[in-house]
Amino acid sequence: MSVESIRKSTHPNTAADQPASTGAKPLFRARWLRWLNRRLPPAQTVTLDHRKLFVLPTSAGMGLLLVIFLLWLLGTNYENNLVLALAFLLVGMLVILPVHTFANLSGLKLQLRATHPAFAGDYGQATIALSKTGKRRHERLQLAWPPEEGQLTDVLDAEPHEIRLDLPLLQRGRVQAPRIQVQSRFPLGLFRCWSWVDLDAEFLVYPQPKPAGQLPIGASVGEGNQQKTFAAGGDDFVGLKNYQPGDSLRHVAWKQYAGGRDLYSKEYASGSDARLWLDWDLLGGRDVETRLSNLCAWVLDAERAQVPYGLRLPGHTIAPDLGSAHKHKLLRLLALFPVQGVSQ
Repeated sequence: MSVESIRKSTHPNTAADQPASTGAKPLFRARWLRWLNRRLPPAQTVTLDHRKLFVLPTSAGMGLLLVIFLLWLLGTNYENNLVLALAFLLVGMLVILPVHTFANLSGLKLQLRATHPAFAGDYGQATIALSKTGKRRHERLQLAWPPEEGQLTDVLDAEPHEIRLDLPLLQRGRVQAPRIQVQSRFPLGLFRCWSWVDLDAEFLVYPQPKPAGQLPIGASVGEGNQQKTFAAGGDDFVGLKNYQPGDSLRHVAWKQYAGGRDLYSKEYASGSDARLWLDWDLLGGRDVETRLSNLCAWVLDAERAQVPYGLRLPGHTIAPDLGSAHKHKLLRLLALFPVQGVSQ
């Protein structure tokens, strides 16, 4: 999918019959949106009724209407009663079909259950529950954020039926989802009943992960009681070990040997903080969004490596930890990080 098509799908006015089409004039578009917001206000639970549904013939229905006119013209000119009877029978069917198509959507209840966080440039997923408020079944329903294909489903039982809709997301932060197109051409596809439903869905979008090299282990020093790891060859005394031929005589524990103990060598190592600090200042010289994307990649890498990691941002410090809850806490902070007033 091209970037332009994703951008269109995230805007609430993209489809040809969406409230504001590409060729609509700004004044008409603004009036149409105001009218639609009054008629179908945002709500996380919506039940479709006559105020929220629209019905028009499809192209197949318009073609059948033309056929009926030609049959009537043929039967009138040749005084053929069978042709006229067929034309009147088709007219009766066209009169009844809009009612059935409308009834297939009327009474359908939509409820937003949850929206799941996603990374910028990926798809966000919303869980929507569909249920019927009466005894009538709802068949061949299509729900989508155009121009996405969406989901085709039926609501036949009394129990709510859950579906998941995907929405392409471009920018981090909180993203308000556009209106969902709910439509049906049941039963014969000659009429289309539809509605534009705003379930007040909001997505939390994390920065797009962009690799920034290896994890900066040891590049930032923590404070307080720290968990240490040691590497041989440093200046910190670790303990004693059995003397091995070839060990430096400077490291021999002469005091212990003079006291009658076995011959030991002193072991030294360099101590470092085993916890990892992902620091904003380590990425100097980059713009805000690039820094956030790099920090996002580091968070994911550190969690995969199971290295306790913390985050330092201007005005925020999260202590090192591990686990899914800690990871999403840091990613949420990166997603909602403000752009204004931050030094580069």
